[in-house]
Amino acid sequence: MTASSASSASSASPYQRLHVELDARRYPIHVGPGLLDTPDMLVPYLAGRQVMIVTNETVAPLYLERLKRTLSGDDRDVREVILPDGEHTKTLASVERIWDALLAAGFNRRCTLVALGGGVIGDMAGYAAACYQRGVAFVQVPTTLLSQVDSSVGGKTGVNHPRGKNMIGAFWQPRAVLIDTDTLATLPGRELAAGLAEVIKYGLIQDADFLAWLEARMSALRGLDVEALTDAILRSCAIKAEIVARDETEQGQRALLNLGHTFGHAIEAHQGYGNWLHGEAVGAGMLMAATLSQRLGWLSSEDMARVETLVASAGLPVTVPAAMSADDFLAAMRLDKKNIDGRLRLVLLSGLGEACVYDDTPPDMLKALLDEFPRA
Repeated sequence: MTASSASSASSASPYQRLHVELDARRYPIHVGPGLLDTPDMLVPYLAGRQVMIVTNETVAPLYLERLKRTLSGDDRDVREVILPDGEHTKTLASVERIWDALLAAGFNRRCTLVALGGGVIGDMAGYAAACYQRGVAFVQVPTTLLSQVDSSVGGKTGVNHPRGKNMIGAFWQPRAVLIDTDTLATLPGRELAAGLAEVIKYGLIQDADFLAWLEARMSALRGLDVEALTDAILRSCAIKAEIVARDETEQGQRALLNLGHTFGHAIEAHQGYGNWLHGEAVGAGMLMAATLSQRLGWLSSEDMARVETLVASAGLPVTVPAAMSADDFLAAMRLDKKNIDGRLRLVLLSGLGEACVYDDTPPDMLKALLDEFPRA
């Protein structure tokens, strides 16, 4: 798997580009080093002269001034709102702070919100944009691996509710996604591992060759090898862009992107948002989904060993919280957005590189999995 295989740009280019194909709402994903300092990658996607950068207290000292310089000029009015950091801040109260800043600045329907940060910032800024004056433009500038390969692409926006993750939100596509790979140099190791969970997911659900590529290059990825990370980002974004183009609002195939998420969201809600990173919970959740798939006879013991080894090699949990019972899991899983008419629908693996949405898991088998899965 090479970067050029996932990109329409010339191999000689300092950056790569692919697109999410949504007809008139088609938008680019730019990937490469130094893009925060490249106005041509961002300015064409601004709706007007009013720009509100949404970021947090961790990212702002690192990248806010650089982005403001890039967006300045042409009589643009560039403002910022700096929110607290952490999954626990992904609430309507935080989104209200964004709306307050927009109203205080007198921003109109031709304003643009620019999300500078990880998935929490991107989700909240996008939801604020979807609702402000019934919808304004926004651009994603993701700075974590997880947000670069997953949450910045596809238009899912929203906030958490105490009883369930991402239960309040909207589909609202960005005008562009700008991925500056240099930002990964400041990413803590735990956050890097969390992002790798989503990268592994793409191989498991759709691309067995990519899965083998990850097995061979996991050490390079964890060592922040720029070429390996760029290739992984491009392939992940290409897979997600293809799926979103076919099923924008998750009526069918897009649900496959939730491999491990039904279990993972249950862990996040039970443990308190932010105590387990999203990617950590997804990593454990993918192992639970794979184990259930094996019990259904769809994965061999060799397949299962490959999944567990890859998740562990990424630095992700292979156990679930000791204090979380099967009933705790089931209570949270019943709130999953994929469920229809009271039937629990899970994303499972029919093989490595192949996934399906399954709503006929024998209750006793699911209960046994939840009781027996390793805890720590």
